[in-house]
Amino acid sequence: MDKMKIVGGTPLHGKIYVSGAKNAALPLFAATILSKEPQVITNVPNLADIKSMSSLLECLGVKLASEQYVKGDYKSLKYNFDASGINSVVAPYELVNKMRASVLVLGPLLARFGEAKVSLPGGCAIGTRPVDLHLDALEKMGAVIDLDGGYINAKTKNGRLQGANIIFPKVTVGGTENIMMAATLAEGRTVIANAAQEPEIQDLAYYLNKMGAKIEGAGTSKIIIDGVEELHSAEHSVISDRIEAATYAIAAAITRGKLDILNATISTLEAVATVLTDCGIMIEEIDNGFIVDAEDSIIMGTDIMTEPYPGFPTDVQAQMMALMATANGASLVTESIFENRFMHVPELMRMGADINIHGNASAIIRGKNRLSGAEVMATDLRASSSLILAALAGRGETIINRIYHLDRGYEKIEEKLSACGANIERIK
Repeated sequence: MDKMKIVGGTPLHGKIYVSGAKNAALPLFAATILSKEPQVITNVPNLADIKSMSSLLECLGVKLASEQYVKGDYKSLKYNFDASGINSVVAPYELVNKMRASVLVLGPLLARFGEAKVSLPGGCAIGTRPVDLHLDALEKMGAVIDLDGGYINAKTKNGRLQGANIIFPKVTVGGTENIMMAATLAEGRTVIANAAQEPEIQDLAYYLNKMGAKIEGAGTSKIIIDGVEELHSAEHSVISDRIEAATYAIAAAITRGKLDILNATISTLEAVATVLTDCGIMIEEIDNGFIVDAEDSIIMGTDIMTEPYPGFPTDVQAQMMALMATANGASLVTESIFENRFMHVPELMRMGADINIHGNASAIIRGKNRLSGAEVMATDLRASSSLILAALAGRGETIINRIYHLDRGYEKIEEKLSACGANIERIK
């Protein structure tokens, strides 16, 4: 199992190109099920989760092929899809249990074929993320759903889903994506209230509309979808990964360096940018990205609370906690999205961080001048990146075990950081 070795203490300088967003690409891949016509998706990151979703689509009978191409100053992937010959509506456990986003094939399969059998999903162990909100909404659209043997068995009553008024009791990104896709081929109008507003939701709606869907309001809390008979061919470029961009912005801050974060959109990171600026870090928007300059910064502790978009993202909480562990003064981090997302705390404490957890919801961090290298263990995707950040700022050598989590969400992270001066090495 691969490990990461990092010798910290070097400020980062240079340019980092942000890859396409995994959290946008995965629902886009699932959406290709909705049409018999060829689809093309570009700016796809080369990640383990992308490979898992590709394997799942191939299991259903989707033909797909990828090729590398040059996008600007960096290389990315282009995928071609042909879902005309889908011969199965079963998403098996051995594929779905690798990645939670696999459940996103449920809505498209049900919408196009009138039935689906999808294993209950797996993914990072960062807390309960039930799919009951997805299922309740699909039942309102006329689906008959039965849970049996760890599988979701779903069928439509009359061969086609029906438009419905869906009011989510709490914001759900996956639920919004699943229902939005399902509603594109439903009969009549579907209205999703309390919808997720993430940029990835907007990107999915943009792609579906290219395919001929009729979607309005994506990016707001109310999305309206008028069902159509069929969807056609389209080509779409995945938006840049705002979580990756935020991670590298914090890398510049925690090492007291300066980085140009390119192929990034600062408008999707306003909550993160505001917190970093409040801490004393300079951020300047430029063409195709932004600059993070912490060379002369005195970084002060601050308080953050994770919230649904446009609030501070839960996927940046662990990275920000690493930064606060090196800031002046005390900080309070409150996690309101997942109940088990402080698993990185004991590992940061092994590196000398002063953190006290209160229940499962909040942590007080008292900043120190410098963390120390140690052998630590990654517990999930974003915890992995927080440990890398802490190691970059720490004194001495850090070994991070179980870094396979990283390969789910960060493309060539060691290469990108190394090119900016980091002493980082993957150990096979």
